[in-house]
Amino acid sequence: MWYWLLKYVLLGPLLRMLGRPKVEGLQYVPRTGPFIVAANHLAAIDSLYLALVLPRRITFIAKQEYFTGAGLRGRIDRWVMTATGQVAVDRSGGSASAAALDAAVRILESGGVWGIHPEGTRSPDGRVYRGRTGAIRVAMHTGVPLVPVALSGTEQVNPRGRRTWRPGRVRIVFGRPRYFPPLDHTGVRTATDALMTELAMRSSRCYVDRYAATFESG
Repeated sequence: MWYWLLKYVLLGPLLRMLGRPKVEGLQYVPRTGPFIVAANHLAAIDSLYLALVLPRRITFIAKQEYFTGAGLRGRIDRWVMTATGQVAVDRSGGSASAAALDAAVRILESGGVWGIHPEGTRSPDGRVYRGRTGAIRVAMHTGVPLVPVALSGTEQVNPRGRRTWRPGRVRIVFGRPRYFPPLDHTGVRTATDALMTELAMRSSRCYVDRYAATFESG
């Protein structure tokens, strides 16, 4: 209930007023059945705009810090994450990463929509960075379609380092669903790179072939 109340009453109208979202390709979004939404990541508010424009409920695997923060901001984050049914995950790597992908599989096997930002963190400069391979691997494992989504303008509404939102113009472009057959490690990496290149092209941004968080290769 809280998800739809936030979307249509408590938060959605404010997001529409600030971002005036322009949406393209919404006809490509499956109306039934599970699917994956894979989008580039510009601002903390990205997931809210995806939830706003998608006709179906979307679930993200949110970083654990959103559920454990202190103070008023921490309480607000925890309430929003819990009220909207988001799933907390430890992003420290290793077995934690496997647990996150297992959670994604459960979301899809229950018929839900899983949202992910393959970059793993917000872009530091607006460019699209190398993606982690989890989205492609989950799509292969489950056989569900993956819908690429290019975001632009969310970093204007929610600038990095600022606590307040401000007016901007958000553009959200959905691509055709993709299906992925079984692939080896090299094939998964290639498919992920192609996905990120497409997101860069659709959002009219440069692609950087290195990770945004650690700038390590792999």
